[in-house]
Amino acid sequence: MRFGIAVFPGTWSDRDCAHAVREAGHEAVMLWHKEHDLRAVDCIMLPGGFSYGDYLRAGAVARFAPLMDAVTGFAAEGGLVWGICNGFQILCEAHLLPGALTRNSSLQFRCEPSWLRVEVTDCAFTAGCNPGEVLEIPVSHGEGRFVADPETLETLERERRVALRYVRPDGAAAGDASPNGSMHDIAGILNERRTVLGMMPHPERACERLLGSSDGMRLIRSVAMSVARDGAFAGAGA
Repeated sequence: MRFGIAVFPGTWSDRDCAHAVREAGHEAVMLWHKEHDLRAVDCIMLPGGFSYGDYLRAGAVARFAPLMDAVTGFAAEGGLVWGICNGFQILCEAHLLPGALTRNSSLQFRCEPSWLRVEVTDCAFTAGCNPGEVLEIPVSHGEGRFVADPETLETLERERRVALRYVRPDGAAAGDASPNGSMHDIAGILNERRTVLGMMPHPERACERLLGSSDGMRLIRSVAMSVARDGAFAGAGA
């Protein structure tokens, strides 16, 4: 399958994402921020980094990039969109996902392993995982604390749209071990159609044992498995 990987000025995880996708045996198509043509990709990845230098606030400028017009239309028609770290921030700024990402509760940049519990498996991104399974995937961010108003948090929980939650290695509640202090220990959320995922941890940095964990591959392979099973989004090349 074809993963489209967005490249904004200041993006630095695009090549890591491409490496992980290719390691999984799939095609990586780099999509420059000025493009409108998504080139018939099956899933769009918005990688981590500091798009446009994170001026104003993280993801605020990238939200207005020409490419994001195409991404927004793709998502509106049911295409798979996967935002990682800065990509999650961009999705929130573009209102493709609710809530916001703010400064870590420690007020420190955190680059370290994190453990995520798979909360749902009825979406393309986690379909190959087991409910309650714990994945080791690192974080690398200074503004990764997910926040939302009480009504939004209640909706996310009720509709089972929290895809991934920070926990301890044994699956227990993260508590003070949370890397950023996210509300409800949220590490990743889905849109209403379960076709857009935003997550702060970096699965592309956990794609082979040499990196300490290959658990990120579980998510990449889940997407590929889902596309092979259900077929690619028909409007992907629009």
